[in-house]
Amino acid sequence: MTSSASRLAPGAPPLYALTDRTLGALLRTVWRPTVTGLEHLPAGGAILCPNHLSVGDQLFLAICIPRHITFWAKAEYFRATGLRGALTRRVVTGMGAIPVERGGGRAVLSAFDAAVPLLRGGSLVAVFPEGTRSPDGRLYRGRTGAVRLAAQAGVPVVPVGITGTGDATARDILAPSRRPVTITVGPALPGAATADDPVTVRAVTDELLAAIQSLTHQEYVPTYAPPRAP
Repeated sequence: MTSSASRLAPGAPPLYALTDRTLGALLRTVWRPTVTGLEHLPAGGAILCPNHLSVGDQLFLAICIPRHITFWAKAEYFRATGLRGALTRRVVTGMGAIPVERGGGRAVLSAFDAAVPLLRGGSLVAVFPEGTRSPDGRLYRGRTGAVRLAAQAGVPVVPVGITGTGDATARDILAPSRRPVTITVGPALPGAATADDPVTVRAVTDELLAAIQSLTHQEYVPTYAPPRAP
């Protein structure tokens, strides 16, 4: 295995790079995740679209993809109070996350405004198209935000399949798993970059979820996943 210092491409925020060299190196050694399909990552900007099984999905994606990934994060994380809240704010800010308001309206569009320049500049942004974690391990209908963002930025979406994280909690992440964790990157869907009407956006989103399902072999549910409590 190459050294963690050389594994991550240059340009990541300092805290992101430090986390990759420390916690990331530990988790790669302990869990030994299998990663395939990295050759499908475009050289420039793209939106990574994984399925969402557990709280560990973001972490495993970050430590397995050798480029900085900008994640959308709940805006509540950036407003958390107390000692623990201060640590949370420091982490999400230091990792380069983008706050996303869940109340709708213009506040939600601010996340698009922050992501588009990054994508046009060649960065990777991760969006979970299901919108929330699966409550039962099945794959739920995709929301159209990832494809609409891709159309605004003129970049492809890349389906990513994650298996093995299951119902892992934050505490479980530091313990070895009996289930192998795999991350499979599928071929990019360039059609998202030119989706210019609601019908096409919906069709490309459905195509994206079908591509994810082909990587994970999850049972597909043609309804949106129920929202989780804040």
